[in-house]
Amino acid sequence: MSEFILEMKDITKAFTGVKALNRVNLKVKQGEIHALCGENGAGKSTLMKVLSGVYPYDDYEGEIVFNKQLCQFKGIKDSEKEGIVIIHQELALIPYLSIADNIFLGNEIARHGFIDFDETIKKTGEIMESVGLSEQPNTLITNIGVGKQQLVEIAKAISKNVKILILDEPTAALNEDDSENLLNLLLEFKRQGITCIIISHKLNEVMAVSDSVTIIRDGETIETLHAETGGLSEERIIKGMVGRSLENRYPDYQPVIGNTYFEVRNWSVYHPTHTARKILDDIHITIRKGEIIGIAGLMGAGRTELARSIFGKSYGAKISGQLFKDGKEIKLSNVKKAIDAGVAYATEDRKGNGLVLIETINENISLASVNKRAKATVIDENQEIKQSEYYKEKMSIKSRDVFQEVGSLSGGNQQKVVLAKWLLSEPDVLFLDEPTRGIDVGAKYDIYLIIQEMAKAGKAVCIISSELPEILGMCDRIYTMNDGRITSESKRGEATQETLMEKMTNKVGV
Repeated sequence: MSEFILEMKDITKAFTGVKALNRVNLKVKQGEIHALCGENGAGKSTLMKVLSGVYPYDDYEGEIVFNKQLCQFKGIKDSEKEGIVIIHQELALIPYLSIADNIFLGNEIARHGFIDFDETIKKTGEIMESVGLSEQPNTLITNIGVGKQQLVEIAKAISKNVKILILDEPTAALNEDDSENLLNLLLEFKRQGITCIIISHKLNEVMAVSDSVTIIRDGETIETLHAETGGLSEERIIKGMVGRSLENRYPDYQPVIGNTYFEVRNWSVYHPTHTARKILDDIHITIRKGEIIGIAGLMGAGRTELARSIFGKSYGAKISGQLFKDGKEIKLSNVKKAIDAGVAYATEDRKGNGLVLIETINENISLASVNKRAKATVIDENQEIKQSEYYKEKMSIKSRDVFQEVGSLSGGNQQKVVLAKWLLSEPDVLFLDEPTRGIDVGAKYDIYLIIQEMAKAGKAVCIISSELPEILGMCDRIYTMNDGRITSESKRGEATQETLMEKMTNKVGV
């Protein structure tokens, strides 16, 4: 009898002549937590889309054997009938439907041809309790946070009698507490005999919960490591992912810092719709030439709201305070004026606000600097293509060419396109909101080098990140935020994860 609940054999999948997967093999044991690791574009998500029927059986080569049966899924419905359920990185919830409606959407509980609402509410309550959700079943999705929305997605999977739960970057958008709760839930599923496959770039989380790790590089299986044999280590995983070791996660860097270049004074912002609610209260920050500052805070602290309100008042109401660049006050009343003034903001929401997914890499990279390439209102297309190709090469964007649709790229490569767009605009001040979210360690290193290059060129850079090691490893000065206020300021070498966390939960402003 095979100890494996799932075997994927010699899976090959191509897109317009380019092999995304080349004879990939994966074996997963019953009741284990099995991680898939690899660089962005390595093929991890593609492999799981093959398994879950997103790509039907006649769209790839190879075999899927589940519970000793050869499977040929024509779509997601077929895989879900067998108990294989995937939760994608971008949550597929309808915000203005209730938790109950979302959990049973497409899988409604019916009696005599009509939805049984009483039974739906009852079952929803039972499933919510099993995943640790205490809200009422009729609560709208829009009224709960991202961490709880992730639990709703898991509850949907449980409602389908899940046997294998696939989670693609499940903690990418979660804070530390929500991430820990989710990982504990996966461990509980393991005790219940549910098999989990997770795709994650957070190697500390992979090490914390995984029984086995399969590494994929450039669409091929490299190796599978097992915790029980002592073969699991972050260094071994990284070497398998990138083909080399990364002794230092953050590039060596000696900053050359000048005078104060950008300053925010007495900055207060109210909620855009609930205008009596103050979101940011009397913020004061400075960035010097050649300096990389960091802003650390828990989810809801106001970090993103601060950056967006500065960037052309793209968030908030009743905004007050002053902005200074190179000693002169500037008025950034809209996004165009912010860009023209040399201020840029790379959003954390690359798919919603950062990119036009149906457009090409070339068109997306060019979006923020069209005016700079136009002559008498006519765009120089040859120059546009040359610049896009330069950034594709510089940032190692994995694609056929610059005419590939951005929506077809992996998440990490999409993030590189977002950064390329703003680098091409040649900003003097750059706010980077979660710049490496969902990106593998190799690509992170590349992005860190680019950020440091900007600082060396005398730019002022602000990194907003939920990863404290990233803040500590990259930033010359660090601000912490809590409840819309700055709670501390510390220099490189003065802060630790513990002291930052203490200040991030401190409601007393500096």
